[in-house]
Amino acid sequence: MKALRLLLFAAGALGLAAAFVGAGRKLPPVGSYAGAYGEVLNAVALGERRATDVVSAVNFDYRGLDTLGEEFILFTSVLAVATILRRQEDEEDEEDEPKWEPRKAPESDAVRTLGGVLVPLMVSFGLYMISHGAVSPGGGFQGGLVLASAPLVVYLCATAKTFLRIAPPGLTRAGESIGAAGYVLIGCLGVLAGKTFLENVLPLGTPGNAWSSGTILFLNLTVGLAVAAGFTELLSVFVEEVLRREA
Repeated sequence: MKALRLLLFAAGALGLAAAFVGAGRKLPPVGSYAGAYGEVLNAVALGERRATDVVSAVNFDYRGLDTLGEEFILFTSVLAVATILRRQEDEEDEEDEPKWEPRKAPESDAVRTLGGVLVPLMVSFGLYMISHGAVSPGGGFQGGLVLASAPLVVYLCATAKTFLRIAPPGLTRAGESIGAAGYVLIGCLGVLAGKTFLENVLPLGTPGNAWSSGTILFLNLTVGLAVAAGFTELLSVFVEEVLRREA
């Protein structure tokens, strides 16, 4: 029986390896690009949207409606996971549920010092990525993840109670909702201006300036808020469970 399993594994592994090799041989040369869409955007995005980061121009302007869908996919996913994992008030403990030893704050001065240095740097860098998404690589999604990592570092370098003190669940839920609603409200500016939903109707400014590209900047801000609050909300669900089992 063991020999048969090994034989089946070997056959599957060889087939998978052959598929990878075949697909790799058909890949285009490194650095080549045959898509006309990207070439057109590189040529017109700076003049039309004053955005030096063409990816942000695509995500938050040319393809802004798709990004709205992606943001609400994240919003509903966080809502569903938090609803499933968060303990209900009338839920009873299982008899065989293991008890955890209380987690103590790290005693190492080096760990605490590193956390104290990393957190402000992560917050500053996350805010920079969000606010400069139209100017340099980054944006709301990437910057939001960096911001959400800061409370996690606090948890690792301190305690679960400290994490919930700086990122209370009520505040993170409100931030996620405001971020998601803000994207829609900014999109409605185009409708109020007599144009289409999510059409860029604000002054575009000067290329290379953080306060440029019209609505792209503000859409980045709303997405950054929603992503940061959403992932922090997920982390808080697990931290609350840690505290409950330690009690």
